[in-house]
Amino acid sequence: MMDYPLLLRTYLIRTARYFAKKEIVSVYPEGAFRYNYGEYYQRVCRLAHALKSLGIGRGDRVASIALNDHRHLELYLGVPCCGAVLHTVNFRLPARHLVHIINHAGDRVVFVDEDLLMFIEPLKDQLTTVEKFVVLSHTGTLPQTGIENIVLYDDLIGDFPDEYDFPDDLSEQDPAMICYTSATTGDPKGVVYSHRAIVLHSLTVGITFGAGESDCILHIVPMFHANAWCAPFAGLIAGCKQVLPGREVINMEKLCRMIADEKVTFTAGVPTIWMLLFDYLEKGGWHDFSSLKTIVSGGAAIPLHLLKTFNEKYNFPIKQAYGATETTPLVSAALPKSYMTGLSDKELYDIRTSVGILVMGLEMKIVGTDGAEVEMDGTQWGEIWLRGPWIANEYYRDPERSKDAFAGGWYHTGDVATIDSEGYIRLVDRTRDLVKSAGEWISSVDLENLIMEHPGVAEAAIIGIPHPKWQERPLACVSVVDGQSVTADDLKAFLKDRVRASWWIPDDFVFLPGIPKTSVGKFDKRELRRLYAEGEIGPVNMA
Repeated sequence: MMDYPLLLRTYLIRTARYFAKKEIVSVYPEGAFRYNYGEYYQRVCRLAHALKSLGIGRGDRVASIALNDHRHLELYLGVPCCGAVLHTVNFRLPARHLVHIINHAGDRVVFVDEDLLMFIEPLKDQLTTVEKFVVLSHTGTLPQTGIENIVLYDDLIGDFPDEYDFPDDLSEQDPAMICYTSATTGDPKGVVYSHRAIVLHSLTVGITFGAGESDCILHIVPMFHANAWCAPFAGLIAGCKQVLPGREVINMEKLCRMIADEKVTFTAGVPTIWMLLFDYLEKGGWHDFSSLKTIVSGGAAIPLHLLKTFNEKYNFPIKQAYGATETTPLVSAALPKSYMTGLSDKELYDIRTSVGILVMGLEMKIVGTDGAEVEMDGTQWGEIWLRGPWIANEYYRDPERSKDAFAGGWYHTGDVATIDSEGYIRLVDRTRDLVKSAGEWISSVDLENLIMEHPGVAEAAIIGIPHPKWQERPLACVSVVDGQSVTADDLKAFLKDRVRASWWIPDDFVFLPGIPKTSVGKFDKRELRRLYAEGEIGPVNMA
């Protein structure tokens, strides 16, 4: 067989040649911009020439601080196909972390959305490696700014040729993208993705969820978040129509209009987005989901009542999946097997609320505290370990934190789970979020989902707090649905016959206007622990 490298270049050229008429749509407040893959390819070629004119060569880092739109999609392919590396920056990180990751990556050019310039302008003098800023503008005007050496994206690429000889002598192991995790402690950790990893992962995404040329993908997942779960690459490889909602992504009415008007068949997002959509729908919001085939939910567990209501009341077919920045990110998907059609609704929902079975191409074991692999009995807990062609083997320029996370040739995820006889994985908790009360473990994930089954609860997050007698007890932080009234006694009574044991029921419930979120939309338990430690939430009954 030919020693032929797996490069993104191959798929870019194929899509431009065979799917040139397929549409890409960017949605802005004032309207939509439409073009096709043929025109997309020409602009990517012009971008490649522009990068070369700026002195960007193989291995150089180029940052994007951008929303989900067609210019960002051009960077997704244009930068790595030249041999450079695209660093998708999470602009929601604290300022000190933004400075750290841009300097740590060594970004030479920063492409920044005009709506996000405010995040980078105060930091410009601290960015020691950046030589030029390029503004991604849908208005066509350069914003007033104190940043020097700045240019509009369309002006930068405007006069270059529509063809480019993308190098075919890159190694498939060459870096293509870099993302940084929103670290629980310390500075964010960098994960570098190779061409090979992205190609194999994207093919697996398409196979797992049945994405094909006739599909239309709506990109809700931010393009800075683990490569938007590689959906842009999977869409390009398959020749799918792609819809990019920009800042309209949190406008639920417009999101529903996009789904209906563009005939969206596939989308993905974190539960925070689905909760916003659920609230909009429950208030009578307009929708037409008849075109949808697959909605992937990941990043955190989706409560059973939310999953059921979406599927049964709104015909919104959510499928839960699991992954991480270190895994490119897809690891598993909760898809019932073909012979499970005779299962009861309860049994099927038990499968759908798992994180599914391991996708093809990866290897996994779930390891108990004794170092042995747990049985596939659905009850024994252990940490998920992974290896495979799109699993990281180190953090970028961070040997100390790499040592434990990737010990023995496996990625140690820090996620505690069970696995049943059919291979379905159920997350129990993060190792750091388990609550140990009187020597027994309590799963914060299970307890949160039970509390969120209460019709008056919008969100719930559990943290462990010190207790003089029981070592630790769960503290429930709860936000209530608008217009509802819920008390701690209501929730204790609601949990009484639902929890595994009575001692799982929290002694105290703190009611908040909303649960704080991380930069990628997960419950921010570090912030909740800080609020508790500083006495801003509580008091707690220590009896």
